[in-house]
Amino acid sequence: MLMGVSACGGSASAKASGDDAKVSGKPGASASPAPTKPAGPPMLLDSITPQTGTTVGVAMPISVVFTNPVAAKARAAVEKHMKVSASQPVIGAWHWFSDGTRVDWRPQTYWPSGTKVKVDVDMQGVSNGNGRYGVRNYTHAFTIGDDVRADVSVTGHTMKVTRNGKLLRTLSINAGSAQYPTWNGTMAVIDKQEKVHMTSCSVGISCDKSSPNYYDLTLPWDIHLTQSGTYVHYSTGDPTPGSGSARGSHGCVHLSMPDAKWFYSQIKQGDPVTITGSSRAKAEADNGYADFNLEWDQWLAGSASGKATTAAL
Repeated sequence: MLMGVSACGGSASAKASGDDAKVSGKPGASASPAPTKPAGPPMLLDSITPQTGTTVGVAMPISVVFTNPVAAKARAAVEKHMKVSASQPVIGAWHWFSDGTRVDWRPQTYWPSGTKVKVDVDMQGVSNGNGRYGVRNYTHAFTIGDDVRADVSVTGHTMKVTRNGKLLRTLSINAGSAQYPTWNGTMAVIDKQEKVHMTSCSVGISCDKSSPNYYDLTLPWDIHLTQSGTYVHYSTGDPTPGSGSARGSHGCVHLSMPDAKWFYSQIKQGDPVTITGSSRAKAEADNGYADFNLEWDQWLAGSASGKATTAAL
């Protein structure tokens, strides 16, 4: 799901899902397809995010990835076998990406903090429209945590961090250069790591060690925003963040060491980081978990069954 040239890159996190996307759940009893349908190879799930038992942010979608594409004609039936329940009513919808291997469910607006959520994916005997049938059931249950948001102003060189509507801190930042601008838009945090090995070669910027754009660094306090390689992190390569004299990053958002460590301690998977003021377009919705970069009508256009209210939990 790489979406164009990567921002700054991180070879340690090749998958958007990381450890949080591993499928968990109990296998169900085998179910044979209807006699009129040949028994083809199984339709399997590659991943479900968030991982069961986790606490995530208000912008976190439910993301289901299949090992094989689901045909357009079969998507409505598949959606009916993926039940979303919540402890309070939430309006949302599924949306299919690219070739039909990934489908996300997101609320119309952000999740309310404290909501308990469960997704039941019952694929037994369900066809993907391409000769494959599901053979297992999966259940993931997770909680929506505090409403933590980060709002980055590229032109203002700042990032405002709030928790449940209260401003915690305003941090100084440096964003992408004119050559490598930072993505605009809202990106839910994919994951975070204390250290990430970042190279310009791994993301297609430069493999020439003599190039001024070449880098090969292991940097701390890394918040992963896009699968194409955008992070919020500490960097040794810039003047003091927010000084206005920085040459700019390769698309990442840079913080000072103490600010990066503090921000790392505040943020979690699914918290929205919204970037404005860049010359670059919004990140594509499936470039990580940037689902809220689609307007609600655009989101519904990718759904086979339309909007629905969560079942009672």
